[in-house]
Amino acid sequence: MALASAGPGLASAGSGVVSPCADPVAERLRRWRLVLGGEADGGDGTGCALAGSDAAMDRTLEALYGSGGAAAPGRREAGLGGSAPRVARWLGDIRTYFPASVVQVMQRDAIDRLGLSALLLEPEMLEAVEADVHLVGTLLSLNRAMPEATKETARAVVRKVVQDLEKRLANRTRATLSGALDRSARVSRPRHADIDWNRTIRANLKNYLPDHRTVVPERLIGYGRAARSVKKEVILCIDQSGSMAASVVYASVFGAVLASMRTLDTRLVVFDTAIVDLTDQLTDPVDVLFGTQLGGGTDINRALAYCQSRITRPAETVVVLISDLYEGGIRNEMLKRVAAMKASGVQFVTLLALSDEGAPAYDRDHAAALAALGAPAFACTPDLFPDVMAAALEKRPLPVPEPIPGKGA
Repeated sequence: MALASAGPGLASAGSGVVSPCADPVAERLRRWRLVLGGEADGGDGTGCALAGSDAAMDRTLEALYGSGGAAAPGRREAGLGGSAPRVARWLGDIRTYFPASVVQVMQRDAIDRLGLSALLLEPEMLEAVEADVHLVGTLLSLNRAMPEATKETARAVVRKVVQDLEKRLANRTRATLSGALDRSARVSRPRHADIDWNRTIRANLKNYLPDHRTVVPERLIGYGRAARSVKKEVILCIDQSGSMAASVVYASVFGAVLASMRTLDTRLVVFDTAIVDLTDQLTDPVDVLFGTQLGGGTDINRALAYCQSRITRPAETVVVLISDLYEGGIRNEMLKRVAAMKASGVQFVTLLALSDEGAPAYDRDHAAALAALGAPAFACTPDLFPDVMAAALEKRPLPVPEPIPGKGA
């Protein structure tokens, strides 16, 4: 069962409706009974009968994870039926008995096990859902099939998730990248008002005169003047195949944050076998997300050709390819294109995923080929992304995370 990872204490992790037993042995049996399932009267080997809120909690679990009498051996059978109101009530029940993290797991399991994708098209069901990145990915994949009556509800769900992500990620991203842009603009002959005194003193400590108790500033280090013009160009090139749903969500949020910085010229391109430039929608990441179409094939070479054609200042440009590298286009041409961009001075970054989902599946041969070109491919969490971008903007080595043993990048 997917919820077994929550441990035997799962049942008592909810809103406080369920009270643990005073007897430690009975409490342990009760928890195992809730985790493993069984007959309500205790005829399941644990000898633990359930009543009241325990029985209600058990019914919510049974509806999702229990097997029906007609089910084939080893197969789970749907217990929620086809009624959207009934599903909405079930979603309300699981929020009553379980914490948000477990609710999100159960929602994803319900979509996978019970075929609830069609029910996501019902407004009343969307209003009952605990919104998260995975749900947004599901909604985006259903976008083209969604009736107009549901789209406004879906946009409200997506906007809530996007706003939560922006609150979490925007300030740190702007602060980190602003610092990187300031450092990359430092000059060796600054005006007096632009001198970075801390770095200047550190750089001239060898010229300290003890008798005069002063440092002779042989070399001045300063900030570039607060430029209102664009300092760097960033191109986010995002694979919108179905496996990249979470990465598309995070990349759209980061794209909007980068576009809000006046010293960056940010372009956002999504692709499968076709290419869509969503740069003009970057003021609203929700518009960006609804402009994507998750699923379909992958032509990385074609997407990189488009991005390459939009580069005007190679030495001041960072291209970020976010893809699992399962290329359906021309492999050798893709690698030649990356090599040409790097040779022209472009900082090229390859992210196998931009999400919190752990080690992704990816094409290892293509990742190794990119690494041989000096463009290592690695998975990146949203919290690490600002540091990766800062290093790319400053042309420093990228903070590539250590691979998980046995799982690669």
